[in-house]
Amino acid sequence: MADIFDTDFADQDLEMEDNFVSVGEEVNINQKDPTLKRILIGSGWDVNAFNADVADFDVSLFLLDKNGQTRVDEDFIFYNQTEVLNGGIRHHGDSRTGAGDGDDETISVYLEAVPFDIMQIMIVLSVYKGYEKEQNVSMARNAYIRLVNEENNYELVRYKMDADIEDREETAMLAAVINREGPKWHFKPLAEFYADGLPEIATKYGIVVKEH
Repeated sequence: MADIFDTDFADQDLEMEDNFVSVGEEVNINQKDPTLKRILIGSGWDVNAFNADVADFDVSLFLLDKNGQTRVDEDFIFYNQTEVLNGGIRHHGDSRTGAGDGDDETISVYLEAVPFDIMQIMIVLSVYKGYEKEQNVSMARNAYIRLVNEENNYELVRYKMDADIEDREETAMLAAVINREGPKWHFKPLAEFYADGLPEIATKYGIVVKEH
């Protein structure tokens, strides 16, 4: 047991705090773990279960080229397209309630499977049929995005979103981006909001999506 009165104690790394990042910060995730090959993008949230119609949050990815656009439909990973790049990226399923502790939705990314002309992986949090149901991103509580080395379960970084989504009336947000810089990947929180939800973001990136 560490002696809290030991002067060396203050210099010890506090892993939980070290992982937290905010909008405006950027983290080289390969530098944090040089063994990194497979990442798990995890997102969690709580919603008010007492509401008759619980807000259904979804996590999606867009793979963008140097022009900030998708190349093909398969560059959009979401609840209706859960596996691309021959399994190199896999969405592990839709959580409609946010019930329980830990990650509610996860997406696995094998970094070496990502084509070299993909420069950015955009991470989106959206409310399913948010406009129609008059629901928005501020209905999520304890919301976060985190990246984990899937092979050793080491958490690389965590972005806690509550302060950024408070009182927002939009139905979707670009939560964060993973940027490619040569052989390295960098994680950066964004918190950019869109009133018209996932279809608006998809159209921005060259894909037309109709919510069902």
